[in-house]
Amino acid sequence: MNCSLYLIRHGIAEDRGPACPNDEDRPLTEEGIRRIEESLKGLRALDVALDRVLSSPLVRARQTAKIVAAGLDCGAPLLIVDALRPGGRFEALMAALARLGRERAVALVGHEPSMGEFGARLIGAARPLHFKKGSVCRIDADTLPPAGAGALQWLLPPRALRGFVKEPSRRE
Repeated sequence: MNCSLYLIRHGIAEDRGPACPNDEDRPLTEEGIRRIEESLKGLRALDVALDRVLSSPLVRARQTAKIVAAGLDCGAPLLIVDALRPGGRFEALMAALARLGRERAVALVGHEPSMGEFGARLIGAARPLHFKKGSVCRIDADTLPPAGAGALQWLLPPRALRGFVKEPSRRE
């Protein structure tokens, strides 16, 4: 398997209410931003490198995607994909992946329950995967879009990602 998909649920966002009446416009909280930034050390410790980041058009997902792309030095422009919005269709997501070209490591930033459902479809599971806010999973496949079931490599909640510390290399 030579392609990796990283499914990422957006970070903690402002609650819907008088200050944020429109769900699509809810931004990440300061804590949500901080936690996504801290989770990057786990992704770097796992040697995650991205060719492209695709995001839901909702504000909280776009913010998460920008933090991840910048923190992992992904220089490709952020691609907004309607299929990653809540209730997006799996077939539309696969069509978006088909249009990418030669990318081999792609992050998909979206929402629950869609991320869990997409993850399950990508690995051939009968039940959705569970994504806490800020969780990341890696699914390896032969091609993008995957032609068959991919292999789930890991699914890590944000607390686990924040707990990683990459050991400096030792010279003997």
